Amino acid sequence: QVQLVDSGGGLVQPGGSLNLSCSVSGLKMSDYSMRWYRQAPGKEREWIVSDPSRAAGGTTNYADSVKGRFTISRDNAKNLFFLHMTTLKPEDTAVYYCQVKYLDRTYWGQGTQVTVSS
Repeated sequence: QVQLVDSGGGLVQPGGSLNLSCSVSGLKMSDYSMRWYRQAPGKEREWIVSDPSRAAGGTTNYADSVKGRFTISRDNAKNLFFLHMTTLKPEDTAVYYCQVKYLDRTYWGQGTQVTVSS
C-alpha cells in the first residue's frame, strides 16, 4: 500500500526558510517522479515542482512563483523527498502536499501547513 506522509510545516517570518519532508512507503521512490503541490486558502491546489525519476531523466521543473527560492532533494535510500524553501513570502502560506503517480493512481500526502507571517 502506497502512503505519503508530509511533515515540517510551521510558522515562519517573511524572508525565512523552512524544509518540508515527504516520507514515502509502498514503492521504491527512486523509480518514480515526485511532485510538490500547495493549496492556499480559497484557492485551487497549485503545482509547484516536479522531479523526474532516474529512468525518466530530464530536469527538475519549478513553477515561476517559486523558481529561485525553492529547491528539492531526495534521499532515495530512505524514500524521503524534501522541499527546501527560502526567502518565504506571505503568499507562500498554504498547505503543502507531496504527490506520486503509481500504477495509474495518484497518491497524496496528508499535507503540512506553512504559514508565513510576522
